[in-house]
Parts: sequence; structure tokens; C-alpha cells
Amino acid sequence: MAEALLAGILGSHAFSPEALRATDISAERRDVIKQRFGIPVGSDNREAVAWADVALLAVKPQSLGAVMESIAPVLAGKLVISILAGISIRKIGASAPDGTRIVRVMPNMPALIREGVSALALGPGATEEDRRLTQILFDAVGRTVTVEERLMDAVTGLSGSGPAYAFLAIEAMADGGVKMGLPRGIAEVLAAQTVLGAAQMVLQSGEHPARLKDRVASPGGTTIAGLHCLERGRVRATLMAAVEAATKRSRELGG
Repeated sequence: MAEALLAGILGSHAFSPEALRATDISAERRDVIKQRFGIPVGSDNREAVAWADVALLAVKPQSLGAVMESIAPVLAGKLVISILAGISIRKIGASAPDGTRIVRVMPNMPALIREGVSALALGPGATEEDRRLTQILFDAVGRTVTVEERLMDAVTGLSGSGPAYAFLAIEAMADGGVKMGLPRGIAEVLAAQTVLGAAQMVLQSGEHPARLKDRVASPGGTTIAGLHCLERGRVRATLMAAVEAATKRSRELGG
């Protein structure tokens, strides 16, 4: 995810390569990042954070303790942006000096192709300027919304896990096309592009999805017959339950 963010930030020209530094514990990954992005790369987290005004934490949650111990002495007065799943602002703040401003972000997988959606939650002391800067960074890989931190588990259950639900729907629709005689490759393109187009219509039109659905379903036609089948299968309720289950699991994992 960190490399996806770097690609988006540099590709959108939001910041120049000279304004960025990266660190990684792997010498192999450092070489790859340096060659791909042309930015300074090192292994010393404290040195990089001391140089920067903003520190983006993109480490494994189990590494947080060691990383925070290393950088805490140089964090005072800086903005920390965390994309660590399930790690609260309070937990990060407990290892940071007073005056450290924290913004927690939950991006999702399509950020890898700059079509993601990220939810931002501001910690105590974080300013509107901090929110704006964080939004600029994550707008480079998709869209952003701002929520209260208490809603982050629901964000995880919806947009964090949601790509898997969409992949499953695309696979199932393509399987239906294959069952009805379409070649596999064509069925997958038809299913994926249909989902993409429908999503863009929701976002661009601002209309409620139900109104758009009704515009496709003509009286006594093919679409209403298919929708009736979906209703019998409780697809709507099942998707709602999936978001609920993923949200509850996120709460459990976050302690």
C-alpha cells in the first residue's frame, strides 16, 4: 500500500520527489523503491522522521511498538498519518510525545490502481490543515471521506472488505454468463465492465442506487425477472450481513 501511495502522489504531482523520503528494513525493497520512484531511501526511521514534517506509518501492526520507540524522540510537533489496520489513534498516541498530531486512514485495495476510497479520522489536536494535507495524499489514489474514529470498523467492513464482495459478484455474474453459453473471457469482461459502469453512474449522477435500478428494470422485462430471483435469494440481506460480520470482526481484532 505504501508503494501504491508513492506512485499516486508522484503521478498526481501533488508533491515532488525531493519532498519525500522512504524507509524499509529490506535492502532489496529499498533498491526497488529508489529505482522506481527516484526518491531518497534508507533504513533509519528516526533520521527520516527528524527530516520530515509528516510521518506516514505503513508498517505491520505488530511492528508498531518498535517503530514508535525509535521515532518518538523526534516526533514532537509533527503530523503522523497511520494506515495500520485496527490500530487506534489512542494506541499510537500513547507512544508519541505531547503535541503529536495523528490522523488515522483506512484505504482499500483499489488504491493500487488509483481507484481506491480512503476514510480519514482526525485525532485530538489534528487541524483542518492536517485533514486537508492528508486528503491531498489519499486523493492521489482515489477518493476520500472523513469520519469519526468510532466508525472505522464499519469502514473496514464496507470499503475495506468490500472489494472482495465485488470480486465475488463479478465472478458469479461471469459464471452465469458461461452457464448460458458465453466464452469465459468475454463473460468476465462483460461482468467486470458492467459493475464498473454501474458504480460510475452512482458516483457521477448522485442518484440513489434504487432509482437507477428502477430505470433498468422495465415492466415485465428481463431485468425485473432477474431482480426477483436475487430477492428470493436474499442477496440484499446477505450483503448487509456481510458488512455487519466484517465490522464485528474488525472490532474483535482491534481489541
